[in-house]
Amino acid sequence: MTPFPIPAFSDNYIWAMHDGQRALVVDPGESAGVLAWLASEGVRLDTILITHHHPDHTGGVADLRSQTDARVIGPVRETMPEPLQRVDDGDTVSVLGQTFTVIAVPGHTAGHIAFYCPDVSGQPVLFCGDTLFSGGCGRLFEGTPAQMHASLSRLAALPGNTRVCCTHEYTIANLRFAQAVEPNNAALQAYAGQCADLRTQGKPTLPSSIALEKAINPFLRCTEPDVVLAARTRAPHASHSDAQSVFATLREWKNQF
Repeated sequence: MTPFPIPAFSDNYIWAMHDGQRALVVDPGESAGVLAWLASEGVRLDTILITHHHPDHTGGVADLRSQTDARVIGPVRETMPEPLQRVDDGDTVSVLGQTFTVIAVPGHTAGHIAFYCPDVSGQPVLFCGDTLFSGGCGRLFEGTPAQMHASLSRLAALPGNTRVCCTHEYTIANLRFAQAVEPNNAALQAYAGQCADLRTQGKPTLPSSIALEKAINPFLRCTEPDVVLAARTRAPHASHSDAQSVFATLREWKNQF
């Protein structure tokens, strides 16, 4: 089973997997693309996972449920399209014979969650919604910088080969910002070139990996000397005594970038 990104809207991905008979989709903001994918693969929808309440992640749930009778699993602390099974930090759910652990990752929204499976066809998988992007992170619509930094730190602690399945094709824009923060990061420069080539070919830049993000994503590199220096240069009067304060400066900088 390999996670597959179904394009939606202008830059969303609805992640999907199947075992040859049953399928899983994550954050279906619309239903048409999912229904077309199910038909092309010849599988039935078994489960819908939801990471947070924003309409571009939930808008297709009602139609998919009515057409497929799929079960829906989502966060305990967010307004969700009922009915659904609500899950909280540390809970586990069994989907397609795989066990996913729920990780609370508040920041983008107050009750945002991620789903992590340590072994899908020999490699871990993380469905992280709008918390961690390749080269970036989600905006803080409801949470605080402290919450988002803590959430990203939890994700960064996952195994390096974990596939990072986030839900927007924001990579090129994120890498432009990352290069402004760390212009001398050789791994970042190489990755930016690879991603530009992929997009030129019309291919997704995702999934990424935890190891890659730790090497190139400034929001996971808040203790690196060059990142700290960039934050201090950007906001010379702010305190940058710890990684959390560096993160706060980076997030505000990215908002205006």
